[in-house]
Amino acid sequence: MVFRRRDRRPILTVLTEMVFPRGGWLRATRYVIWRLWRLPDPPHRIGRGVAAGIFISFTPLFGFHLIGAWLIAWAIRGNVVAALLATFVGNPVTYPIFAYVSVWLGHWLMGMHTGLGMVEIVDTFKGASIEFWDNVKAIFTTAPTQWSQMASFFRTLFLPDLLGSIPLGFFAGAASHYMTLPVVDAYQKRRSKKLRERVEKLRLAKERAQALAAERAGGTQSAPLE
Repeated sequence: MVFRRRDRRPILTVLTEMVFPRGGWLRATRYVIWRLWRLPDPPHRIGRGVAAGIFISFTPLFGFHLIGAWLIAWAIRGNVVAALLATFVGNPVTYPIFAYVSVWLGHWLMGMHTGLGMVEIVDTFKGASIEFWDNVKAIFTTAPTQWSQMASFFRTLFLPDLLGSIPLGFFAGAASHYMTLPVVDAYQKRRSKKLRERVEKLRLAKERAQALAAERAGGTQSAPLE
């Protein structure tokens, strides 16, 4: 394959770089922004794509963010690549913040005043994960299955998180859309201006070269014969 790495990275290295990029999160963020600016599409389509990616990143649908961003961008006629790049907003650094605010808002919308803190949220995730894998192992053994932790997780965390993430993701996506428009528009205009200036310089250089060649040719023809 042309684009395959010659030195295959271990799976542990790949997983580690998904959480801690090799060049750091700041460099990775700059790269994503640079890629967004250089997309060959009108600013409004790029803005819609960014809005789609950021919206889906607020939801607890982990593992389906890329698919969700693609579908939403396609539905609203946004740039799909911009949507996929914008899902970078949802990462291991921001997920806990998104989850905490979404769960709090979801509880408030549902009239549930549980007052879950970050520690309780992590413990609930942990308990549900352990119970899930215990139930998977129980399929191959005689151990009974238990779903109390999963039911509590679904009731107290997943549903509030999903409900709270919708308005948060909508407002964040809308804000990112209107923030992206002028930035992308200004970048594309500046890039087009530089491209026109470069083409004009090449045209003038070509005309000067042609004029010089014509002048030399004319001088050679008018020279007296000895």
